[in-house]
Amino acid sequence: MHNCAMATPNFDEIEHQLGAARALADLPEAHGTLAGALCGSNAWALTDWLREVFAEGQAGAAESSMASVYEWTRYALDQGGLEFQLLLPDDESAVADRAQALGEWCQGFLYGLGSNPLPQPEHLSTEAAEIIHDLTAITQVGIDTEASVEDNEQAYTELVEFVRVGVQLLFEELADYRNMADPSARDDGQPLH
Repeated sequence: MHNCAMATPNFDEIEHQLGAARALADLPEAHGTLAGALCGSNAWALTDWLREVFAEGQAGAAESSMASVYEWTRYALDQGGLEFQLLLPDDESAVADRAQALGEWCQGFLYGLGSNPLPQPEHLSTEAAEIIHDLTAITQVGIDTEASVEDNEQAYTELVEFVRVGVQLLFEELADYRNMADPSARDDGQPLH
């Protein structure tokens, strides 16, 4: 395990590699899928993620970068606090494009989370169930065309922070469940989708 913070992966570089490798998802959705799956299972390996993102699990030239993203994400979630970040376009991109990417990230997260047998929502804390509900709503996020650019920027920033903190809370809440030795012994779990 690392004893110092890992560098944040370069979004533009990895997004380009995904395009060149004909990935099945853009980086925001792919990273969301990874984060969701890691929240639900300690057994979710890099190869599992590559099978979700690339046809036949073959990442080609992007494999090294994907391995780095996998390790960075696992490390950040394990550290808790402020380490975990969403991989989204930078502030140079239009806020509408960033909002769309955030929606895709949340869609990927819910897919990844639901790909593991998890407790039914009624077995989760009220806060965790609300976070899942809110992330579902954020998949449809867009900008307010009548609001100022500054207001849309602020709303976007607040949503990203909400998602980041919400994912970390879900990761922490699901720790005992995720750490169960035998997933087949779970009597209250089934996929969420």
